[in-house]
Amino acid sequence: MLYEPVGTGKTHLAVALGRLAYMRAIPVRFFTATGLLMMLRRAKREDRLDTELRQIARARLLIIDEFGYMPIDKEGSRFLFQVISDSYETRSMAHIMNIEFSGWGRVLGDKNMAAALIDRTVHHGRLVRFEGGSYRSEHALMTR
Repeated sequence: MLYEPVGTGKTHLAVALGRLAYMRAIPVRFFTATGLLMMLRRAKREDRLDTELRQIARARLLIIDEFGYMPIDKEGSRFLFQVISDSYETRSMAHIMNIEFSGWGRVLGDKNMAAALIDRTVHHGRLVRFEGGSYRSEHALMTR
């Protein structure tokens, strides 16, 4: 888990890890949480959800960016739970977020589901905490 303030380099690091894995012939999938859920909703409407989930499962590294930036409805929470549960102990995952575990229940709309996801995430996981100000904000001030 890559965690903390906006603009501190979490996504940049996750993309670098994904590129390194790809260069070593490791299958990688990168999604924003919103993009992943929109794709799974569309797959469900088109009656190809199982196919899409199998495609995601082919990745040995799954990166989900912007987790917790927007509230997720009940169906989206179930999809996210399914993807993370299916990944548990079968592939590496990186979650990029700026909310603490205590906020997962609010974002997912279900404290029990949040607790189950947190349990799976921390079992083998590592929390990488970023500090400092936003690179973009600081860079914008320097270029003025």
